[in-house]
Amino acid sequence: MHLKTAACLLAGLLAGPALAEDAITYEVEDSFDNVTFAIENAIIGQGLVIDHLSHTGEMLERTRSDVGGTRTIFTGADVFSFCSATLSRRVMEINPANVQYCPYGIFAYETPERPGIVVVGHRDYPEGEMQEVEDLLAAIVAEALMLED
Repeated sequence: MHLKTAACLLAGLLAGPALAEDAITYEVEDSFDNVTFAIENAIIGQGLVIDHLSHTGEMLERTRSDVGGTRTIFTGADVFSFCSATLSRRVMEINPANVQYCPYGIFAYETPERPGIVVVGHRDYPEGEMQEVEDLLAAIVAEALMLED
């Protein structure tokens, strides 16, 4: 399944790294399911294994009344967690404290206020050896959203 052609066109207009509180984000016009399917395929396509898929939006909606929530935050929100043994070893041999960044994650969400617009992103890692990890995450997102380099 591929993202709709309109999504690709809009991605070119809307996408562009936009820093949002330690995250690099992109926006695309498509269904949440199409976008998350594309992210999953792009991660697997890099030869990586998804360790965990957190359905954060579902959890928040399911527990909304239990915790005193008053509104629906997301119509969909997932976080994909995964690691690269090769890349992780390389950055952790340089600095063992880089373990704090593993596993790596890519998130996607859609809000009720902006139906059909899915935000996809990943952390903005510190300069230095972690830039290689950020480059991998950017490449996965670019493939998933069919962004041009």
